Amino acid sequence: MAELLTIKEASKWASKHLGKNVTTSNISYLIQYGRIRKIGDNGTIQVSKDELVKYYKSYNGYREVSWKDQLGDDLNWALSFDQYKEAETTKHVHRLHPYKGKFIPQLVEYFLDDHTDKFKTKTYFNKGDIILDPFSGSGTTMVQASELGMHSIGIDISAFNTMIGNCKVAHYNLVDVQSEIMRITQALRIFLTDSHTLEFEDKLMQALYEFNNRYFPVPEYKYRLRQGEINEKQYGEEKEKEFLPVFQKLVKDYNIKLRQDKSDTFLDKWYSQHIREEIQFVYKEIKKIQNEDTKTIISIILSRTIRSCRATTHADLATLIEPITSTYYCAKHGKMCKPLFSILKWWETYSTDTVKRLVRFNKLRTDTKQICLTGDSRVINIFSELDSIDPTFAKLARKQKIKGIFSSPPYVGLIDYHEQHAYAYDLFGFERKDELEIGPLFKGQGREAKESYIQGISDVLNNCKKYLVDDYDVFLVANDKYNMYPIIARKADMQIIDQFKRPVLNRTEKDKGAYSEIIFHLKSKQL
Repeated sequence: MAELLTIKEASKWASKHLGKNVTTSNISYLIQYGRIRKIGDNGTIQVSKDELVKYYKSYNGYREVSWKDQLGDDLNWALSFDQYKEAETTKHVHRLHPYKGKFIPQLVEYFLDDHTDKFKTKTYFNKGDIILDPFSGSGTTMVQASELGMHSIGIDISAFNTMIGNCKVAHYNLVDVQSEIMRITQALRIFLTDSHTLEFEDKLMQALYEFNNRYFPVPEYKYRLRQGEINEKQYGEEKEKEFLPVFQKLVKDYNIKLRQDKSDTFLDKWYSQHIREEIQFVYKEIKKIQNEDTKTIISIILSRTIRSCRATTHADLATLIEPITSTYYCAKHGKMCKPLFSILKWWETYSTDTVKRLVRFNKLRTDTKQICLTGDSRVINIFSELDSIDPTFAKLARKQKIKGIFSSPPYVGLIDYHEQHAYAYDLFGFERKDELEIGPLFKGQGREAKESYIQGISDVLNNCKKYLVDDYDVFLVANDKYNMYPIIARKADMQIIDQFKRPVLNRTEKDKGAYSEIIFHLKSKQL
């Protein structure tokens, strides 16, 4: 029979088991968030010792203890949302297009919805409220506001970010979307019959399959790597050279042009000649679409497609070191890999995926308004901009004002937000406004960059206050390792009344170490 412990007994046992203080509140948290079962009623709550042992042995249980040792016991593990699978943190339209630096929808929902718990002790927003995100990025706040029955306004300096956000919350004639996708796909297939690119890729894939089976057998090769029997760098270089003549012969046989004649723009440099021609062909077909919403969402499909078709190795997708035009040894997959020579596969994959995601979101969204504005949040006149896009929504916003903000401002010196979508700016001809970004990578993290960042975020808050209700709630998600947000709050005449420190799991960066961010809750100093 399983040994049962009271909350107090469990606290004492876990403290001894882990060699650190585990409070009764810690045990209650495990129960509340479903890590272990509650046995008994409120008078005699007990837990299973076996379940405690299993939790602390589990990956997340071990990681929670380890990260709290590194980052402090004030780390709020409930906000890790470790119980959600990736499919849930990238649900429906949240994965319509890749975007660096976005937060997961569950974090937005936690602070916007009406539930309370031991950490979030009151409700801040209600159905019908208007939520503002002055750093809208990929539009996560707008999407979640729609799910929760709230109106929302996003603002972003990047025209392409605005396009992504508005695409996620737009209403579509899905029959028209699917019809246009089918038309363009058929036209692309006909276009490809003359280039022999697909036949070349089939032959290359077959040759790689046979070569990899011979020299990189699964799982034997990776086992020998782990045992130190193979020098990966040396062996990989040897096999690259060995396969190269096979690749070169196929290139010659099928008259494949590996590079473009110029490398002036991103599209010139990072795409093979054949892919560039396919991109231009599809874009030309998209321009023929009459329905503007259909045209925009299919443009997003093309953008997502070409992002996946850049001429780079699988290990360099995030950094883009140097264009790759030949087969190569891939340390990520432990075999020979190749760059892409046609967009067809990803175009078809993302077209199907996008429609499915739009259908899923349609079942969850509410009859509310969501609009993302392109502009500088430091100076934009929100209501005037709304007037020109949706006068009815503008009238509502003026009448009830904006209830509050939920946003993740850019981190200082971490990402160039325009550059991450350089291919889209080239393709769609959007005006780049890199110089207006707050805290971009190219400005670094020196004293001057930090001062500029503080001023920039403060200016945004001071401008946005004009459109908020008097008793507003502002939530800002930031990794404030330079302790700038107390200064920002003071310059915006706000006060930090609470902060929630959360672990950030499933990061895409190569550094998988313990990492946290803080959700700052700010209110007016005047109240």
